[in-house]
Amino acid sequence: QLQASGGGLVQAGGSLRLSCAASGRTISGYNMAWFRQAPGKEREFVAGIGWSRSTRYGDSVKGRFTISRDNVKNMVYLQMDVLRPEDTAAYYCAAEGPYRRPSVSIRDYIYDSWGQGTLVTVSS
Repeated sequence: QLQASGGGLVQAGGSLRLSCAASGRTISGYNMAWFRQAPGKEREFVAGIGWSRSTRYGDSVKGRFTISRDNVKNMVYLQMDVLRPEDTAAYYCAAEGPYRRPSVSIRDYIYDSWGQGTLVTVSS
């Protein structure tokens, strides 16, 4: 089970840190990812971190967002800096594995575990 938290309202240029807590299993062998979905838009890959700790980012967030993981605490984080109004969305964490794929996929259908969304609103 995955639970996302940390969303909120922030001004453009500000920062937020999202957290994803996994319960019931260790995440150490799982590829973990964050997706987001804005109203009226398709779900979008934001960032992912593999069980090997390789990372991958969506083009729109490269250089602004940083994904990390703590396998001991069973946590995944998304540090979001220099936020823009277009980052406004519900953010979801997802997991796939264990050890099924060597690296993170940007395809949402690959992931078989999802947390509930946490809403991020960036005001201009």
